[in-house]
Formats: sequence, C-alpha cells, structure tokens
Amino acid sequence: MAICWQCLLKSAIMRCSSCQHTNSRVLESRSAESGQSIRRRRECLSCQHRFTTYERIEFVPITVIKRDGKRESFDRSKLVRGLIRACEKTGLSSGHLETLAEEIEAQLQGRSLREIASSEIGELVLLHLRPLSEVAYVRFASVYRQFRGIRDFVDTLNHLQNPLEEAQEPETKPDFDPDSPQPDACDRESPASCATPS
Repeated sequence: MAICWQCLLKSAIMRCSSCQHTNSRVLESRSAESGQSIRRRRECLSCQHRFTTYERIEFVPITVIKRDGKRESFDRSKLVRGLIRACEKTGLSSGHLETLAEEIEAQLQGRSLREIASSEIGELVLLHLRPLSEVAYVRFASVYRQFRGIRDFVDTLNHLQNPLEEAQEPETKPDFDPDSPQPDACDRESPASCATPS
C-alpha cells in the first residue's frame, strides 16, 4: 500500500505558537543543521501567525566513558563551548563551530557502539581542528592533553609541521571536558608563534 507523505504532513497536528490552533500550512521547507533536520516555515490558518518548526531524526543517546570509569550522556553544547574557547580570535565564526560540532556528533552517531571513550572524542575534535586553525589545534591540545611545559608545545608544533611523522601518543589520555578551566595560550610557557594578541 502506497503512503502519501504529503497527506500525512498536511494532516499532522502542529499547534500554532500564538493561538494553539492545530491547522497550519507549510510556506517553506529547507534542510538545516548539515542535513540532520528539516526547517519548516508555517502559517496558522486561524490567526495567520507565522512560526518555525523543525523535524529531526531521533538519535539513540551516546554515552561518554570518562577515564575514571564514570559515564555521562554526550552533550553537544559542551562540545561547542570547548570549540569556542579554543577558536577565540582565530577568525572562525560561531556558525562554523556549530556546524563543526554537528559534523562531529554525526560521526559519533554513525558508529555502531553507543558508548564512546572521552579520549576518542578529544582526538576526533583535534582531527577536525587541524586543517582549520593551528592556533585552535594547539590551544585545544594544551588543555585536552594537559601540557606541562614548553616541550609539549614544541612537540605539538613539530607534529603539525611534519604530518608524516606521527607523534607517539601516551597509553592513557586525559578526559575531554570542555567545562574545565581553559588557560589562555598567552599565559602558557608557549612559543611566541602560538600566542594571540589579547
């Protein structure tokens, strides 16, 4: 039996945000959030108020496993906050960072396993930051990998300049926690090339 999707959309109950009337018509539909949702502009047939609705895929929650074994639900807003701190004064717009966070979340959702180590998320973020901004890459790495001195910065810069030489990674990596204090690169004992004007 064939399904008329247009009929289903027209008959779907969507209350007006102004008068709560259940009948409305779709004025415009477009893809949003990197193809993860559909944005619809609607007009109420009762009061003519126009409002916006979004249709999204319902994802299965992702559980993040921290190094101490604790588990917590993945929170994209925390990821965005971490990206904003790392990319401050690099010229990358907030919209670009939102899209980047959506791409990273989509990659995580595409995995078969629903439990992901925090270290994997941190490395995935660095993989995306590398071609965008070396400053943001070093800033994020300095917090995520817990740099202790100038040698850590030099090693990271050498790795950026010599992409074919894979840096030796430690057996265990610190948790990625965007809510932890994010030291400014200028306050670090870092090379001048990593610093940004305050």
